Amino acid sequence: MDFRSYPDREMLAMGLADELGSLLRKCLLVHDHASFCVPGGSSPGETFHTLSGVDLDWGRVHVFLNDERWVPEGHARSNTTLLKSTLLTDRAERAVLVPMVNDAETPEAGIPDLEPAFSPELPISLLLLGMGTDMHTASLFPGADKLELAMSADAPTLVPMRADGAGEPRVTLSRRVLATAMDTHILIMGDEKRAILEGARGRDPMEAPIAAFLKDAVVHWAP
Repeated sequence: MDFRSYPDREMLAMGLADELGSLLRKCLLVHDHASFCVPGGSSPGETFHTLSGVDLDWGRVHVFLNDERWVPEGHARSNTTLLKSTLLTDRAERAVLVPMVNDAETPEAGIPDLEPAFSPELPISLLLLGMGTDMHTASLFPGADKLELAMSADAPTLVPMRADGAGEPRVTLSRRVLATAMDTHILIMGDEKRAILEGARGRDPMEAPIAAFLKDAVVHWAP
């Protein structure tokens, strides 16, 4: 694990956006497209706003979420809606969004139609993860109903997930897919999350799912 600290959140957003932009540009030099997998939530918002203005061939960048709540686009808790207002603006408006939700009633019903679009995106070129205070990442929640499946070596690409701390039913990329990313970065902020992440090192990933991704990750932190 490579741990990088920044003096404040503004510097983190600038530094992380610069690194992500550089990695995407390098990927596009040798590949037809770059797959960029990102977290939802508010934490990466400033990084995404900065990154969206970076000058690169965004039309060849395919963006998709680590996970999504099973709610329609436009819903107040839709990560897709949030992503469109933060990252997929300015120059990055030209990026290709790979959907992670559809009109099906449940994740189980919707996944068969969603999953084929992810095959051309794997392995993930560039992965950015977040972490909750319960040490979950994506929708890999400790104690979740399908966590064992999602963490297994032969897991499908997309897994439906329900957990006490998750709110709505969700769909998540599995550990198998996330762990094979070519570059992995983790964004956390605040002293509490730094302590939690340090405590996750060496833990059983079934108890601390973020632990499954720490070994080869670059962690970006600001107070």
